[in-house]
Amino acid sequence: MKIFRHSLRNRIFFSMLLLVIGASILIALVTVYQYREEAADYHRDRLERKETAIRENINYVLRETTYPVETDKIPLIFKDKIYEIKEIHNLQIYLYDLDGNLLKSSKASFLKDTANQKMPDSALRALRNSPDKHFVKNFTEDGQEFQSSYSYITDKYFKPLAILNLPYIEDDGFIKKELKQNLTRLGMAYFLMLLIAIALAYFLSKYITRSLNTISEKITDTRLNKRNQKIVIDSTTEEISTLVNAYNGMIEELENSAAQLATSEREAAWREMAKQVAHEIKNPLTPMRLTVQSFQRKFNQDDPDIEARLDEYSKTLIQQIDTMSSIAEAFSNYAKMPAQQDETLNVVKITKLALDIFNEDYIEFHSEEEEIIAKWDRTQLIRIVTNLVKNSIQAIEQHKPESPHVKVVVASEGQKVCIRICDNGPGISEKNKEKVFEPKFTTKNSGMGLGLAMVKNIVETYGGTITLNSEEGEGATFTVRFRRHS
Repeated sequence: MKIFRHSLRNRIFFSMLLLVIGASILIALVTVYQYREEAADYHRDRLERKETAIRENINYVLRETTYPVETDKIPLIFKDKIYEIKEIHNLQIYLYDLDGNLLKSSKASFLKDTANQKMPDSALRALRNSPDKHFVKNFTEDGQEFQSSYSYITDKYFKPLAILNLPYIEDDGFIKKELKQNLTRLGMAYFLMLLIAIALAYFLSKYITRSLNTISEKITDTRLNKRNQKIVIDSTTEEISTLVNAYNGMIEELENSAAQLATSEREAAWREMAKQVAHEIKNPLTPMRLTVQSFQRKFNQDDPDIEARLDEYSKTLIQQIDTMSSIAEAFSNYAKMPAQQDETLNVVKITKLALDIFNEDYIEFHSEEEEIIAKWDRTQLIRIVTNLVKNSIQAIEQHKPESPHVKVVVASEGQKVCIRICDNGPGISEKNKEKVFEPKFTTKNSGMGLGLAMVKNIVETYGGTITLNSEEGEGATFTVRFRRHS
């Protein structure tokens, strides 16, 4: 029922009202039933009293008559007496012979009553089979309820002479009137009780739920990251007191758990910081190693551009060393990453410079413009490109296609700069697309899964976006877009 989904206060209120109304209806039904039983007893007793009195009159007439007391003489014996008896007792009288044929009736002789010329066969059989030779039949005629009594009239030797039939009309007018008056008084009394019950239910439900509302408000305001107040309620029930004590105990445990959780979170934060710092230090080490290897492989002292190349390699190493130095300095200041050093730079040139540290000959760079100026942090831009390209190289080495390639494209899109890195590696499945930028997520056998998360963080710091377009088995494309400030 819908009522049981309401608040406790409403349920208490409506339950008390339903209890009073239900009790009223039940008592009214019991009253009606009781009155009907009393009416039935009244009519039965009244018929028995009239029957007893009429039989005494009949026996008196039989003792005083001068006619022979025989069945065929009954009409003569009661020729006039039957009318006197009727007037005295105000009840119709029918006398039948032992076979159920009418002998004498108290009805006027000029009234034809063919219905009572013959006693009903069912009544005759019931009378004959009755142990006490007495039978009462109940029936309804024209909406009026009747009782019809059948018994034997005997002589002084108890020999049956005739059958006495007394039809009795059950007049319930006065009983129904009394029942109506009683129900009216009962209804008024219960209406008054209903008003009292409404007021009592309202204040009682309010009193019961007041403490619960206080507890509910405290529970609603309970937070893990603040100090919660205990509940203090005076003059309450034992059940509510038990609930309050349980809540206060929970608050104490919650404070202890919050302290332990804060300690665990700080430890986890330091562990995560250490992992990220290690990852950040590893990023510049890789291009430094690649630069040194490239220098060893391509060094030729007879090269006319040897000084320029040496200067370029030196700058790359110095940049990566500076990055490591800034990371170490930031870690000493609570693991802050290097602060942004915005400068006006050529994105095309910086991207090509970032690619020079890679030795893979399948890396292809393309840009339709020689110069795309933007205001960015040089180190952070190199970090984005090297991380994304290195991610593509690792994917290709894992997949090992027949014709591997990594394509890096730099282009202008209105007021934005677009850097796109495409590869023909294994691609990324649908279920992993939403996870690739999450910290610690990786599909490779090695690595900590912080590279793409770091790239995303850097790009979004500059108000840019990074998107992934990939189909499993068909490679992946990472696109970085940020506003140019030229």
